[in-house]
Amino acid sequence: MTPRPSLLAAATMTCMAALAPAFAPAHAADLLYRLTATATLPSTDTGWDYIKMEPDSNRLFIARDADGLTVFDVDANKTVTTVADSVGANGPLLLPQYNRGYLAMTDGSFLSFELDSLKPIQRLQLDGNGGINSAIHDPLTRRIHAIVGTRPSESTWYTLDAATGKLLGSKTFPFRKMDDPATDGKGRLFAPARRDNLILLLDSKTLAERARWTAPCNVSKVRYQAHSNRLLAACGGDNPMFFALDPDSGRVVASLPIGNGIDGFAVDEQRKRIITSNNEGTLTVINQEGPDSYSLAGTVSTRPNARMMTMDERTGRLFVVTAEFTRTPPDGNGETSNRYHPDSFVVLTYQPQ
Repeated sequence: MTPRPSLLAAATMTCMAALAPAFAPAHAADLLYRLTATATLPSTDTGWDYIKMEPDSNRLFIARDADGLTVFDVDANKTVTTVADSVGANGPLLLPQYNRGYLAMTDGSFLSFELDSLKPIQRLQLDGNGGINSAIHDPLTRRIHAIVGTRPSESTWYTLDAATGKLLGSKTFPFRKMDDPATDGKGRLFAPARRDNLILLLDSKTLAERARWTAPCNVSKVRYQAHSNRLLAACGGDNPMFFALDPDSGRVVASLPIGNGIDGFAVDEQRKRIITSNNEGTLTVINQEGPDSYSLAGTVSTRPNARMMTMDERTGRLFVVTAEFTRTPPDGNGETSNRYHPDSFVVLTYQPQ
């Protein structure tokens, strides 16, 4: 007996429904971030390092070595000015509570300037053996710690008064490379020693070592998150990863792989996201589901060499910078270098979706 058309159609639909889960296309990934603006700035063939947003402001400060400290209006998507006497810019620190900006310099000096007017105050020579990499502020002690770049065997921290810029002292650690520490604002500093796969727990008043923990990789980025009491961290090198650590015990509670060549690290509390910018030309986006629970949300493409990134706390927008370049062939040691193309430096704005 031949089934009636209506019964045949019903049977076919039932069969297709049963098979649908096995053959249905995968859901498209959330966009996460979308490029919404670009701005190309006049530039030489110089490199660059840290970029920082002024808190509660539309001003982005971009350290561009031989081109100085560029001030960029992220709302208008255009350059405002260049801070005077800032050639050799490497790492800005912006402290509106003192109306002060500070700038770590590639020649070992430390520039202070008025944050509202951008007028330089002084350029203090701190180190004669190389550049100052960056600086952080500890709100409990109201001190700044300026940290040198890579050294042959030891790293020095220079401590200054945040309100005046007066040098208070220095301390040397037995590590070749130390990166920005994180502060909990209650007396603890968490300091990464990148090449030694260590995180040091330091007393913020004395810089005395209270503990040291082995990191699962060559950790370079650390952020303390108060509401979860977790240290959020990331590594580059041969084993790039994000990890979360319990700062009371030093125990690693979670880890995830990230893109190659991290140099930017942001925590978006509103969207419960952690973002890394990677030299390979990607953003790694991680969902934070709890103090010990994290998952990969996705990877967003940017541009090659777009390693440095910061976030606008007002909107969640990400700002990524890069420039066109020509890479040299390997030398006798297998090393290459980039020659940046003049007038190709670009600020890329990524809007959260």
